[in-house]
Amino acid sequence: MAVPYADLQLQYQSIKGEIDAAIAGVIGDNAFIRGSYVDAFECEFAAAAEVAHCVSCANGTDALYLAMRALKVKPGDEVITTAHSWISTAAMITHSGATVVFCDTDEATFTIDPAAIEAAITPRTVGIIPVHLYGQPADMDAIMAIAQKHKLWVIEDCAQAHLARYKGRMVGTFGEAATYSFYPGKNLGAMGDAGAVVTNDAALAEQMAMLARHGGLVKHQHHIEGINSRLDGMQAAILSAKLPHLAAWTAARQAAAEVYDAGLNQIEDVVVPEVAPARSHVYHLYTIRHPRRDALAAHLNANGVQTAINYPTALPFLPAYARFDHRPEQFLNAHRDQGRILSLPMFAEITRQQQDEVIELIRKF
Repeated sequence: MAVPYADLQLQYQSIKGEIDAAIAGVIGDNAFIRGSYVDAFECEFAAAAEVAHCVSCANGTDALYLAMRALKVKPGDEVITTAHSWISTAAMITHSGATVVFCDTDEATFTIDPAAIEAAITPRTVGIIPVHLYGQPADMDAIMAIAQKHKLWVIEDCAQAHLARYKGRMVGTFGEAATYSFYPGKNLGAMGDAGAVVTNDAALAEQMAMLARHGGLVKHQHHIEGINSRLDGMQAAILSAKLPHLAAWTAARQAAAEVYDAGLNQIEDVVVPEVAPARSHVYHLYTIRHPRRDALAAHLNANGVQTAINYPTALPFLPAYARFDHRPEQFLNAHRDQGRILSLPMFAEITRQQQDEVIELIRKF
């Protein structure tokens, strides 16, 4: 049986009428840039994320940049983030003018280790960007305590954690701002690039909105020098059509994770994702660890099961950060995990039969 890593067509077919109507509406109204569809999605997503303000933008990478620019990051500043994630988080720290400082991950959850954050703080540190990696919240109580102690801002990178909760509270509501990606493969995905930054701070939201729209909220009125990072109407309408289904899709992912957990956690050498107490994991990715990861991946792929490695090289060891001359012993968990992690097929529509196939192939291996 062929088992895809993800199947976006299945999701589309399940709500085809709603998506097609949304697209037709935008075309009929010529509402391609900004407009009522974007305004509506911003309001809807703010409500879903349990925040006061949502500023949409072109993608999740821009969302990080907008948040840091609005928080007045400047050259000479240092911003702390995780050693194991997608490069956007680290790269936007650099592009905002600051120096990125990496911290090792927690041994169990893949998220940033609060103890490593405390050790990395210097007089130049201005902020922390925890990533809720793979869909599990970072340890926000510990992170916020450190931030408050040292008077640092916090931006939560929620690109993989739509609707995840920490101790009952929605991720993205702890720090000064939080960023989201709506890349097509995300739990809430557009049909192209799309992103947003959310906050409960009205002044910060206004600043980020101006930055995203050439420096002004009204055409030809440029109060600052901004960039062009607008969510287009088509993607906004598609996201609005999908958003009411997100809770059910999330529950389906969590149920699928339980099937994997039960089938895999008794297999020798397989380490299933560990969910820390009082955290809800939304399983953007279901990532296991295995000491013979590459051989296991080859076995699965040869038998029709698609897998992925997220991410094969921890950030400090990428050529982009060679200037720091980082060493493996500085990031023991991230360095070890980069050679052991494997993401299995995970999407809301995955069937029990498909999961059983994956489990049995891993058992045979």
